[in-house]
This record gives sequence, structure tokens and C-alpha cells, in this order.
Amino acid sequence: MEKKAIQKTFRTRARYWWKKEIRPLLVLTLILFSIRSSLADWNDVPSGSMRPTIIEGDRIWVNKVAYDLKVPFTTWHIAEWSNPERGDIAVFFSPHDGKRLVKRVIGLPGDTIELRNNQLVINGAPVEYQPIADELLRDIPAAEREGRVFTSEKLPGQTHAVGGIPTAPAPRTFAPVRVPEGQYFMMGDNRDDSFDSRFWGPVERKQIVGRATAVVLSLDKNNHWLPRWKRSFTSLSSE
Repeated sequence: MEKKAIQKTFRTRARYWWKKEIRPLLVLTLILFSIRSSLADWNDVPSGSMRPTIIEGDRIWVNKVAYDLKVPFTTWHIAEWSNPERGDIAVFFSPHDGKRLVKRVIGLPGDTIELRNNQLVINGAPVEYQPIADELLRDIPAAEREGRVFTSEKLPGQTHAVGGIPTAPAPRTFAPVRVPEGQYFMMGDNRDDSFDSRFWGPVERKQIVGRATAVVLSLDKNNHWLPRWKRSFTSLSSE
């Protein structure tokens, strides 16, 4: 009898913990992960492929409903209301290895993209470049700027900063490439240090996760990972 009473007490307590503690926690966890999967998320940026726009240590906010709404944990679209625009900073799954990457949308479906000694040519029109303000480079240590060239790149309807390393063995020239329908040509702002569509081709629309819109928090790896408050809570929107 005593053993049965103990078993009954254990089952009663187990049911209580399941109903009052465990089940609500599981539901909350599922809701939070569903939000991160379908609505909004934040990403750490470990590399410098988007310098000087995004630098190592930035934690960026990703708007996952900028273009569409997906079934949580899948790439299936429930609804679609817009498409990536040229100059958007997009988060997507790489067609090369499936890793999630952050790059800039350079070519839209149907565009012809060409690169001539690091000068973009879009649909036959060369893109303009101008000197960049030093203020935009304040978070890149002076020692890391040596040997690099930073300019302002004027895409049709949008302007942003780009960087390059003239001495680096990088693909600075390629023949005209036509972007297939339903795909996008992606490039990093740090042109000579970015693994992007120049290597593995355009990205399918369904692989695009969302648009990066802001730096939520930035940590300085060269200063004991202390916050860079001037970069935190700043927009990634260009001119």
C-alpha cells in the first residue's frame, strides 16, 4: 500500500509539473523559436566581408518579413509582398554550402552584371565611385586601414561604402553575367575579401531569409569585447 501511495504521489506531482511548469515553458520556447524563424532574428557577424558597412563583432537585426512570410523552420512561403531591391543587405543561405550569409544585393533578376578592375557595370552602365568620408571608417583601426582603399559606390537609387585591397589575389574582373529569373547576384562590400556570387553564382529567391536593417549591438574584439556604443542601435540604411 505504501508503495502504491508513493507512486500515486509521484504521478500527481509529475502531472502538476507538466501542466504548470514544463508545458508552458515548452510552448513559450516554441513560440520564441517560431518568431526567430519566421518574423525577426539577430545574427552575429564573425567576418569582415561587409566592411566597412558591417564589421566583426556587430550583431545585426534581421527583418524576416521584409519580403514574405514563411512557415516556421522551413523555406516555404505563406505569402509574398515584395522582392529584394538593389542595394539591400540580404541574409540568405549560401548555394555553395548552405551556411547563412550576409551580403549586398547587386544584381536583380534579368540584370547583366560585369566587373572591370573592381568597377561594377550594371546593364551596361558603369557605376560611379567617389572618395569616402573618414567618419564612416572610425570603427576600423588605423592599422587595419593600411593598404586598403575605401570609396562610396553609387548604385542606381542607392549609395553605400565599399572597400578593397589592391594587393589581394581577388577576382576584380569578370565578363558580363546575366542573372537568371528568380535569382539575385550578391556581393560583399569588402570586395577583395568576400566569398560571394563571383564564386558560387546567384542566389535563388527562396533561399533569401530577410533583410538586415540595423546594428543592435557591436562588440570590439580588439578592446576586450567591450561594446561600441556609437555603432549600437544604428540603422544600416544607405542614402
